[in-house]
Amino acid sequence: MNDIDFDSILDWEKLSTLSKLGIYKTAAPYPHIIIDDLFGAEFLDKILFEWPLGSGAHESHNDGTYVKHKIGSNFKTRLPSFTEMFLNKLMSPKFLVSLEELTGIGGLIPDPYNFGGGLHETKNGGKLAVHADYNKHFKYKLDRRINLLIYLNKEWTSSMMGDLELWDSDMKQCVAKISPIFNRTVIFSTTSTSFHGQPGEVSCPSGMSRKSIALYYYSNGRPEESNAPNLEHTTLWKILPNGSY
Repeated sequence: MNDIDFDSILDWEKLSTLSKLGIYKTAAPYPHIIIDDLFGAEFLDKILFEWPLGSGAHESHNDGTYVKHKIGSNFKTRLPSFTEMFLNKLMSPKFLVSLEELTGIGGLIPDPYNFGGGLHETKNGGKLAVHADYNKHFKYKLDRRINLLIYLNKEWTSSMMGDLELWDSDMKQCVAKISPIFNRTVIFSTTSTSFHGQPGEVSCPSGMSRKSIALYYYSNGRPEESNAPNLEHTTLWKILPNGSY
């Protein structure tokens, strides 16, 4: 298979315009942005065509409390060829520079292991409790700074649930609910209080599931957040105001 034409993989002009507007940094409850149709739909269609998760290893998450009916790739997963090339493009210097311009976070570093990232699929009845992500890379101990999510769900409706929820730092209210529709990209800054999750259980027709691509980016230190606590922690699960997860 030929390499992907990187100039056509996404709408670079749209990304540049959004960077100049500066709306990422001022978004509530923490810096984030929602971008529809950023990528060429034909590229995402190819990834869907190659789904499910290739052969070999994958991770199953179903502890019954925090995570239900979710699977994901890991660094041992043998991904289909086009999907692997697509992910590699999102780790390239050209894309990293664009992310830095959008977020104002310099020195971004991709994760060659895609630890916790890659391809995600949540089956019917699945959920992911609200949480703040682990803050250090498992191997390099770099600081986790950015999550990038690309949703791949065609004909997704509000009745199917599965929204990404962004909560305030006091866990008093959900500030934003984001439907995981096809070719919707969500980028947000990760801190110890950037609480987010998918607490609404997926309720989709038979044969459907909630699919997404996730990539995480790191930096060596947090120079923009000099007062931020820097002690290493794992995932911080949060209880909702109604007492559930």
